[in-house]
Amino acid sequence: MQDVAMVSEVTEPRASFPIEQEITPRAPMLWLLVCGLALMAAIAVATVLSIDKFRENAIENGKEGLESAVLLLVRHFDQQFADFSIPQKLIIAELESSGIASPDIFRGEMATLAVHEKLRAKVDGWTDVAGSNVFDSKGILINSSRIWPVPEISIADRAYFMKLATDPALEMAVEIVPSRFFEQAQAIVFARRVSGPNQEFLGVVTRAISPLLLETFFASAGLGEDATIALHHRDGSLLARHPHVESLIGQNFKKGSALQRAFFDGSHLTGRLSSPIDGKDRLVSSRMLSSTPLLVVATRTVDSTLVAWRSQTKLFISAALMSLAVIAVTLSLTFRLMRSQHQAAQRRLSIQKHRLDTAINNMTQGLLLFDASARLIVCNARYVEMYNLSPDVVRPGCTLRDVIRHRKATGSLPGDVEQYCEEVLRNKDRSDSKLVATSDGRLVDIKNEPIADGGWLVTHEDVTERVRSQERIAHLAYYDALTDLPNRALFREHVEHKLANFAPFERFAILFIDVDEFKSVNDSLGHHVGDELLKSVALRLKACVGPNDFVARLGGDEFAIVKADFTEESEIVALVDNIHRTIRHPSECLGHEVSADASIGIAIAPDHGKSLEELLKNADLAMYAVKASGRRTFRFFVPEMDARMKARRALEADLKDALVQGGFEVHYQPVLDLAGDMVTGCEALLRWQHPGRGMISPAEFIPVAEETGLIIELGEWVLRKACSDAAQWPEGIKLAVNVSPLQFKSGTLALRVAAALAESGLSPDRLELEITEAVLIRDDDEALSVLHQLRDLGVRIALDDFGTGYSSLRYLQRFPFDKVKIDRSFVHDVADAEGSSPIIEAVVHMAMARCMTTTAEGVETEAQRDILRRLGCHEMQGYLFSPAVPVERLANLLSTKGSSVAA
Repeated sequence: MQDVAMVSEVTEPRASFPIEQEITPRAPMLWLLVCGLALMAAIAVATVLSIDKFRENAIENGKEGLESAVLLLVRHFDQQFADFSIPQKLIIAELESSGIASPDIFRGEMATLAVHEKLRAKVDGWTDVAGSNVFDSKGILINSSRIWPVPEISIADRAYFMKLATDPALEMAVEIVPSRFFEQAQAIVFARRVSGPNQEFLGVVTRAISPLLLETFFASAGLGEDATIALHHRDGSLLARHPHVESLIGQNFKKGSALQRAFFDGSHLTGRLSSPIDGKDRLVSSRMLSSTPLLVVATRTVDSTLVAWRSQTKLFISAALMSLAVIAVTLSLTFRLMRSQHQAAQRRLSIQKHRLDTAINNMTQGLLLFDASARLIVCNARYVEMYNLSPDVVRPGCTLRDVIRHRKATGSLPGDVEQYCEEVLRNKDRSDSKLVATSDGRLVDIKNEPIADGGWLVTHEDVTERVRSQERIAHLAYYDALTDLPNRALFREHVEHKLANFAPFERFAILFIDVDEFKSVNDSLGHHVGDELLKSVALRLKACVGPNDFVARLGGDEFAIVKADFTEESEIVALVDNIHRTIRHPSECLGHEVSADASIGIAIAPDHGKSLEELLKNADLAMYAVKASGRRTFRFFVPEMDARMKARRALEADLKDALVQGGFEVHYQPVLDLAGDMVTGCEALLRWQHPGRGMISPAEFIPVAEETGLIIELGEWVLRKACSDAAQWPEGIKLAVNVSPLQFKSGTLALRVAAALAESGLSPDRLELEITEAVLIRDDDEALSVLHQLRDLGVRIALDDFGTGYSSLRYLQRFPFDKVKIDRSFVHDVADAEGSSPIIEAVVHMAMARCMTTTAEGVETEAQRDILRRLGCHEMQGYLFSPAVPVERLANLLSTKGSSVAA
């Protein structure tokens, strides 16, 4: 079988096998860091993209808002300028319809007061700078809706006049010019050409509007502080602007970048450019008016457009920073937790490794672990100690052959090394266990267990003591610990074996042997002396039998012999005589010479039974018959014994029925005072009137009741019944009730006595409980405790059958009895010359010295009475005065003198 080498010793641990590599959190921590950084980067990128997206949306929304504002302004001014041009159109239509064909006629017709009134009527309700004015072909003012007569004003130098004069296709021109009606004022002039029937240039009709009026309206649009609204001519000239900048009015802005120029080319355009005025980045939206060569341009700085976006950006950035901070804190705490867990795991691993090393090196088994190449990986100190090996040789890395050679060299391995190693390697792939005896007498249990990688694990355990203990346990299972004889179990197996292998005409006998009076020896001299007596009996029984006979102790003081190889019953009788002779010889037991005797019951197979149970039962019946006949002899089983046992069982059944159905009676025997010849009390005695057998003697049924335990229930019934009857007697008449040892053992005697007294109303001092010495012998201390409980109730205690036991005097010293009853065996021969009168006298004197009353039982003659009176005995009871009588016959006896009855 495999061997093992040591990794470390208990006191000086060596390198043991690798339990686990160091736990490292690098990979999970790296992944956690990468994921955390990726999440943070994603949050940052998402935040930047979201901010940029919201910025673009804010700009687009700004553009849309600007476009909407410009569209509303254009619609407004289209309507206003259409209404504004109506008077001009009406005047021109009227002039052209008049058929004027020359400038001179035009000048003459138009320079009248009547025309002035018409002009005033047509432009009434409009607030303007120059009203409606009419100029001739030379640019001279010839009429006005505001002034009459008109001043000398010429517009021949105005660009719009020159355009209209030279271009017959041009119907209207718009220009902002310094007003010549009012100083230091500018006006936006809307001039329309007046043509003759053949497109001759007759003159122009103008209307003017102040830029400030437009700028006031622009201000009401409410685009914000950084917003501008301007009215431009299509050629780029600034006509009006809010906020107003005087220096910019009239400047041409159709220049600069292509985007800036494009705002004046299309019908509408929205874009973003750097302002040529303040250099700010602005959103610009322009739209042409449909009825005039004008366009509305609105701008708004990108900064003002992005105000709400900046608030959102701050919120997004704050949320992103908070998220990043939370992630950073979480990562930090996670790293710290993982590091803490890692350190705790390292500590646990270190502790576990230490514990495992300690456990391995303190195992009761030697342990070896080999790899697939038969090299030692692990061993413990126990293996080295078991075989007295050197740890310098048997250590991790050495081979199986190294270990075995070392064992061979140290003398712990018999046999050939190579053969041993080949056997180990051949069996290393299967589980195996075997018990090996060493050269020094030890027993080692070697177990082999293969492991998955091709190696194997071996344990060596010294099981010498365990095997010896198991053998001892097995021995104890079948042998008596005191006498070392076979016990009941082995006895039964032996008999069963003999019955199973029974040969024709073969006979064997079973002897049941009960040591007589053994309990008395135990109680009087102690259990140690009793044990020595049993050992002596066992040795003597073994000396009496032959080599083929079987002796066993069945328990307690019971022994058994299986007698084989006999032909005549006389051989068994000779054996029994030898047993009695040997046992009766006194034995030296711890300084005491103890004599013993035996009751022996005999059953012969197959005469008395062919089964184990039948033979044992019949041998037991024979022994029971010996005890019933007075002990100290032997009996062969006869069928009548079985019949007697069945009769006893029938008596037991009838006893139980009588207890249930009320078949018992209580009779009372008076107790007489010897000094006054007066009845002082009565003893309650149980009687049984059997319905089929008549009156049965208490000597017949009381032992059965005690053996079956029914005496407890019977005794309680007698106690209750007697107390109830005695409560009706005259005061001073006491009641004596016998108490069985089993009632004492029940532990409830005091409670039952108290209940009977309470139920009957009998005074406790009138009740007297009589006990025998057997009560005290069985359990001295417990019995004395119960006696004290009864004394505390107030009842009297009497010691019955005094002088027939072993320890009466000792009990009189330990407990103050109220009465001592002298057994009838002493009273019977008290009148004889060599009789028991000295014994009775000694008992009376001893009782008087301890203030106890003495009562003599079984007084049948006057001579006995006279001697007892002379010896000082206090009371008597017996047939001389009266036998026990039923309660209904007791009344007359309670008042009768003893002398009259005796006479």
